[in-house]
This record gives sequence, C-alpha cells and structure tokens, in this order.
Amino acid sequence: MEIKELKQRPEILEDAKSNETFFQFEKLLIELRKKELPDEIVVAINKDVHEINSIVDSGKAFRKKVRQKQAEIIKQLEKEQKIVPKNHYRNIWMALGMAVFGIPLGVVFGMSLDNMAFLGIGLPIGLVIGLGVGAEMDKKAFKEGRQLDIEIKN
Repeated sequence: MEIKELKQRPEILEDAKSNETFFQFEKLLIELRKKELPDEIVVAINKDVHEINSIVDSGKAFRKKVRQKQAEIIKQLEKEQKIVPKNHYRNIWMALGMAVFGIPLGVVFGMSLDNMAFLGIGLPIGLVIGLGVGAEMDKKAFKEGRQLDIEIKN
C-alpha cells in the first residue's frame, strides 16, 4: 500500500509559516515512503493526508491542523514501529532531564548550602544529563535503522 500525495497549494507560498509547515510535512511523507510500514499505519497516514488535502483555509487553522496531524503520525510511528525523526529523544529528554534531575538536584544544593537561591544550579545540570541520555537514544535509533532523515521543528 502506498502513502498518498499532498495536494499542491500555490496559495501558501505567500505565507512563509504555512509554507514551511507544509513542506516539512511533505518531507516527512517522503521519508515515510522509504520505510516498510504495515498497512494499518499507511491507512491512518492516508486518512490524515486526506484530511489535510480537504482543508480549504491556508492560514493559521491550516498550520495548526498540519502540525497536529504530523504530531499524531510521529507518535503512532514511535509507539508501534519505534521509528523516530532525528533528535526526537534529545528534545524529549532535554525537558525531562531538567524536571526529573535538575529540580531535585537544585533543591539538594539549596538545602545543603542553606540558601534556596542555589535552586537554579540544578537546572543546567539536569539539562546536560537529559541531553546526554537523549543523544544516546537517538544514536541507538540511528544504528538500528529506526531514524527518519528529517528533523521536526515546531
């Protein structure tokens, strides 16, 4: 089963944001066509492509719908096929590292030095830990051939 093509929209060339969002989604579809995907995932992607093709608007509502469908596709691919775009894990673990490691470390520093102004010291430490963990997971996905040759920018 083949992934459908996006309907070309010459009217979005005037809006830089819509144009960038549209071509990023189109590049995602090109990368997905290179992978062997199960029929049920291809059917779901084709349904999303059909929904995007049926949108008449080319402004903010269009961009929002394209980003939403793109996120849904990536989430489904990660969950069912373990296929992710470049730097996917790095972006997720950067925030997780700050929350999971950084804040507790900051509290420990603040409490041990008896000055809660040191709470902020833990955040960059957690950020670095998160970046390291995420980069390793991205490297592993690349070695296993589970990484798409596209980086998703929001």
